[in-house]
Amino acid sequence: MAFSGMNYLAVLVAAAAGFATGAVWYGLFGRRWAAALGKVPEDMKPTAFPFIVAFAAEILMAFILAGLIGHIGTANVFNGAVSGLLVWAGFVATTVSVNNAYQNTPVALPLIDAGHWLAVLVVMGLVIGAFSA
Repeated sequence: MAFSGMNYLAVLVAAAAGFATGAVWYGLFGRRWAAALGKVPEDMKPTAFPFIVAFAAEILMAFILAGLIGHIGTANVFNGAVSGLLVWAGFVATTVSVNNAYQNTPVALPLIDAGHWLAVLVVMGLVIGAFSA
């Protein structure tokens, strides 16, 4: 896989868009997510650490997704979104499903978490595709 033609601005914008998508997602589903964990949002005192880890992970995720989209070929908004969907279906949904099956979590937890990553990867793919079009 060649990363020589990587658009690093697209990667950073995609990571920021993915991070913002997560903020919106958990803004909408945060109470249900916390309930699935057996907590209330007020009990969960956030520190900066998980946000730093999340953003760093999303930069890496956007970088790899951009590399895959570039490697596959024709990069545009549609193909970027489809690539995000396929990466999610093949790697994220499967991993989240297996992990939560073994942990015997309430069904709401993997649905919310996997849905978040679906939205993030599709948004990242859209952004990367838009920069490439």
